[in-house]
Amino acid sequence: MRPALPSLLLLAGWFALGLGGALWPVLAEAWRGGGLLLAGLLGTDWLAARRPLDLEVERRPPANLAQGAWATVEVVLRNLGKRAYSLAVYDHHPATAETAGKPVPLRLEPGASARVRYRLRPTRRGEAQFGPVEICVRSPLRLWRRYALLPQDQQRRVYPDYAETVKYSLLALDNQLSQLGIRQRQQRGMGLEFHQLRDYREGDSIRRIDWKATARHGKPIARDYQDERDQEVVFLLDCSHRMRTEEDGRSHFDQSLNALLLLAHVALRQGDAVGLHTFGGPRRRLAPRKGTATLNRLLNQLYDLEATGHGADFTAAVQELLGRQRKRALLVFLTNLRDEDGDDLVRAARMASPQHLVMVANLRETVLDRLVAEPVATVDQSLRHAAAVDLLARREGVQERLRHGGALPLEATPDQLPSAVVNQYLAIKRSGRL
Repeated sequence: MRPALPSLLLLAGWFALGLGGALWPVLAEAWRGGGLLLAGLLGTDWLAARRPLDLEVERRPPANLAQGAWATVEVVLRNLGKRAYSLAVYDHHPATAETAGKPVPLRLEPGASARVRYRLRPTRRGEAQFGPVEICVRSPLRLWRRYALLPQDQQRRVYPDYAETVKYSLLALDNQLSQLGIRQRQQRGMGLEFHQLRDYREGDSIRRIDWKATARHGKPIARDYQDERDQEVVFLLDCSHRMRTEEDGRSHFDQSLNALLLLAHVALRQGDAVGLHTFGGPRRRLAPRKGTATLNRLLNQLYDLEATGHGADFTAAVQELLGRQRKRALLVFLTNLRDEDGDDLVRAARMASPQHLVMVANLRETVLDRLVAEPVATVDQSLRHAAAVDLLARREGVQERLRHGGALPLEATPDQLPSAVVNQYLAIKRSGRL
């Protein structure tokens, strides 16, 4: 219970009247009478505010939350009593979230209910804990404010921000690939797996004509091909300290998760199976599976996963995976490579290459591109420029060693990574290397 502004003003006026009574005795009687009246008002209103609250509360947050995405939380209040309440709602939201639209003032008449809404944006993945709903109730004379906690503890999962993936699933495949910056270099019908026979069209290659079907139908018939299906893609996700690098408020680890989810969605749509193998931190395993439910399984494996302070052992990760993964698969490393990691990664890629196809998706800090592109006018700028050029050259050396070892390296900034890995995957499917 706290005094409200009107009671503080009344007390200030009574104190001023007391100062006047010290100077002019005629005001002393008024001061004493005013004091008794004020005490009576404050006491009566305090007792009224202390009466039990006939309120019922229910919080309705979304079933799942996405990191960095705004969501609406609804709080329902019901007045079960016979008196009206003037109150404000302060919800105890998760500490790892930003909010907008709180507190919410309202007046709740007897027997009525009200719904208040505010917006919430989680800033971290994992478990989000909601606490009690706190309300501030004004006393009948508005001289006191009573704060009460109404138990409503709840927990929600905060998943990676996969809005692009959700948007992808709502669009036709060809349109979506162009919107994401994903290129399809070959025309439809030029894949490697037979799909169907169809009428020959102008522009089709002569090699696509099925001569036996042409003879049977008396007109040119062409073979239509599609990308091979029923293949497997396994993600090797680096959870080491390298992935804790942050740019624009997002870690490289979070950016890698977005790329992983997008490529997983594309691969599942292509009819391939998708699996997961983490290293350099908490161990999460998911055997390759097909179907749309696999994306949900991935999300449940990844939503609370964070990069750690440990180092990455690429060789050990591949050795462990080879003991589990017998069928040939596309192994996709998602990492933030340094040149000192080169020997270990090249050794791991060569170890896996005889049985599997290896793709190494490496995140490049955008600050390196800025340092290389900025004009050099001072000694400090020249030193930064030289250091950035040297670092990029050494990383390119590791990329070249990976190519010689049979791997497919790619390097991209965080915002380019999702479309880059999908482009590489589609190119692999078209080439038939898998």
